[in-house]
Amino acid sequence: MAEEQQYESIVIGAGVQGSFTAYQLAKRGRKTLLLEQFVLPHTRGSSHGQTRIIRKAYEDDFYTRMMEESYQLWAQLEREAGVRLYRQTGMLVLGPRDSQAYQRTKDTLQRNQVPTVILTPEDFSQHIPHVNLTPGDGALVDTTAGVLYADRALRAVQGQFQKLGGVIKDGQKVTDIESGATVTVCTCTGVYRAQSLVLTAGPWTNTLLAHTGLHIPLQVLRINVCYWKEKVPGSYDVSGRFPCFIQLSSKDSVEHVYGLPSNEYPGLMKVCYHTGSETDPDNRDRQTDRSDIDTVRRYITRCFPGLIPEPAVVESCMYTVTPDRHFVLDRHPDHSNIVIGAGFSGHGFKFGPLVGKLLCELSQGDLPSYDLSPFRITRFQAKSKSSL
Repeated sequence: MAEEQQYESIVIGAGVQGSFTAYQLAKRGRKTLLLEQFVLPHTRGSSHGQTRIIRKAYEDDFYTRMMEESYQLWAQLEREAGVRLYRQTGMLVLGPRDSQAYQRTKDTLQRNQVPTVILTPEDFSQHIPHVNLTPGDGALVDTTAGVLYADRALRAVQGQFQKLGGVIKDGQKVTDIESGATVTVCTCTGVYRAQSLVLTAGPWTNTLLAHTGLHIPLQVLRINVCYWKEKVPGSYDVSGRFPCFIQLSSKDSVEHVYGLPSNEYPGLMKVCYHTGSETDPDNRDRQTDRSDIDTVRRYITRCFPGLIPEPAVVESCMYTVTPDRHFVLDRHPDHSNIVIGAGFSGHGFKFGPLVGKLLCELSQGDLPSYDLSPFRITRFQAKSKSSL
């Protein structure tokens, strides 16, 4: 017989966003359940892996401003858990000097007084060895940026959640959600009820939202995560202070490539294409498109002469992207006690502590700490109506 339990708050999805949401709810003294469909830890979603980039370099002011507090919350978790989660390396931003993406990123950093170094073509190689600057590209460094240790961060926040009395139940695939003043969540082995529910289910968001009569325009992409071997060990090493980087695309280029210095695999640098092929999250490994790897191979041949232009290791993860690549942080339009965090579009991990705080605020009926208008569900409905 399925067990039945009562909680004050339930969070579905124990990736970075759900784990931080549950942690924030528990900090408020809420009796909170964190449900995960897979046995933890796992590599089936979007939050696994050893490293992510943390940065303030964005085209949009609201992301740069949000990251200020996110850095503070990461540091707070480091202190609470007694574990190092962040390593400052700086991040190199490359892109056509006359492109909108590069200029907006540069302007946003300067407007928000983020410590930034602008590199000229003349002094680029002195500061950034083993990288060829593409003619016409600008280069700047967000010096606050660096590497987040992702798997370590997940363990830390989940551990702190449990220390606060929070309950994690993994291997619990949700089979039904019944909305109402009390929300009922049914899984393969239990029935759980709570006053509020937060959905942070990543690629499975729409599968769960279907139980509530809602669909959000989310696309699930399979990403090839590639590691490339250094010709000379240490050329692009994190301990050698080599920065993370992002190559911004232009109108006449499909490239939007990012990379992290060698760390988790000694002698291998992580360099990936920032998109992938659409996939079914339950069958992602059947997706075998490698055209993105060819794009990165050409980029590495041209710009990173110290790497062997053939991936030594290829792993995979998933992005759940919205049409505008902005997040969804909102209450359900018909059920105010159901809150949705979704569509983090391949750049949400670094915001995890702040997203958790915001989703907690929404689920508790508080005024959010930030203007969430860029993240509302109604923006999709407005666009679909105007296109009719």
